[in-house]
Amino acid sequence: MIIFKYLFWILYRIWFYILVAIPIVLLLPVLLISILKESWYPFFFKIARVWAYFILIGMGFRVKIDLDQKPERYASYMYIANHTSMADIMLMLVASKNPFVFVGKKELAKIPLFGFFYKRTCILVDRSSEKSRKAVFLRAQRRLKQGLSICIFPEGGVPDESVILDDFKDGAFRLAINHQIPIVPFVFLDNKKRFSYTFFSGSPGLMRVKGHKFINTEGLKIENTKDLNQKARSVIFETLQNRTK
Repeated sequence: MIIFKYLFWILYRIWFYILVAIPIVLLLPVLLISILKESWYPFFFKIARVWAYFILIGMGFRVKIDLDQKPERYASYMYIANHTSMADIMLMLVASKNPFVFVGKKELAKIPLFGFFYKRTCILVDRSSEKSRKAVFLRAQRRLKQGLSICIFPEGGVPDESVILDDFKDGAFRLAINHQIPIVPFVFLDNKKRFSYTFFSGSPGLMRVKGHKFINTEGLKIENTKDLNQKARSVIFETLQNRTK
């Protein structure tokens, strides 16, 4: 019985990467055209949402999204969420219809096929480099001025399996204050159980997303960054603690 479990987990991981690749290969000409200009990003984003749905459905995940407040269509926001799974990217794409740009670690650019488009459409950061972190702010500012939103997983990485929610980095909150845009906290309640970074784990099932009321940044200044950070983290942490197991 245990052998079959491990065999399932191995095949399940392989199947995930197959699902990631299939739409990219099939839609390659369209994807290549969609990244030729930054102004065409909203079109690329629509294709990315189809890609995300394809993967989640193919993995046997049922998505349930509960939003306390819906984003306005042409407004810019700072999306944040807890980070526990390789499926977080897909679930975030499904959770928001508003085009947003991910800020993510540069290591993901090394993944075949996916990495090619990732590094051309997302804002990559090398957290060990101060120069890279400063460049992130400049690129994010440009994207916000284009009317897009930004998405950051503020834990700055994937915490240990035993950690409910790691401390948040300040970058997302500084950006939100600088541009006076609302913060939208999302909570992924089941991703760690469904498809964590632990290789021998995971199964089809329910993936719940809780979208909280926006956190206003109007009138806040950079010295309010830490307080805003803690407020946003508390919202997500309390939801994770109170989830129905």
